[in-house]
Amino acid sequence: MMAGGYVSVNVGAAQDANAIPIAKAKADESILAASCIGCGACVAACKNSSAMLFVAAKVSQYALLPQGQPEARIRAKRMVAKMDELGFGGCTNTRACEAECPKGISISHIARLNREFIVAKLRD
Repeated sequence: MMAGGYVSVNVGAAQDANAIPIAKAKADESILAASCIGCGACVAACKNSSAMLFVAAKVSQYALLPQGQPEARIRAKRMVAKMDELGFGGCTNTRACEAECPKGISISHIARLNREFIVAKLRD
C-alpha cells in the first residue's frame, strides 16, 4: 500500500454523491476489488509465490473510478516495482490464487493490472 495503493490528491470537502456519475457495474467491481483483506492466501496458493492478485486488486480498486485516474500510471508502476523488489514471482495464470481467495477476487484484475502497467510504461 505504501508503494502507491492509495489516492494522495487533495480532493477537498466531500462532494454530493451524484457529482461524479459512476456506472453501477464499475462501482460494484471496484468495491469487490477493495474487499481484498491482504490475508496472503493467494500468495500461499501460488506455485510462484506471486502477489499479483493482491496488487491487482489494489490497483483495480482505484483504476475503475475517476478519483483514481490522476495517479493511475504511477500507482501501477510503483506497486509492480515494489512487488518485484520484495521477490514475489510472476503470474502464470494457474488460477490457484482465485480458488483460494476468501473474498472471491477474480484474476481478471490481474489483466487490468497488466494493462495499467503496460500503458504506464509506454507513456514514459
